[in-house]
Amino acid sequence: MFKIKVLGSGCSKCQKLAETCSAVADSLELDYQLVKVTDVEEIMEYGVMSTPALVIDEQVKLTGRLASPAEFKALMLAHIESSV
Repeated sequence: MFKIKVLGSGCSKCQKLAETCSAVADSLELDYQLVKVTDVEEIMEYGVMSTPALVIDEQVKLTGRLASPAEFKALMLAHIESSV
């Protein structure tokens, strides 16, 4: 199971990133858990200074901007490939 985290305050960009991640992960038929992290102290533990941020299996993959569906798919597929 993949653990996908969206770090941020819960703003509209954070919500959009979570929606994109969920839609793409579903389309890839992945076994995943999506977690929204809004606690500032927990976000800081990742060294993230700007949100939204994307974390896949405890690895920060993107900070400070949204990922398009194609970009998230590429990030996810690269992560899967590196995990094999």
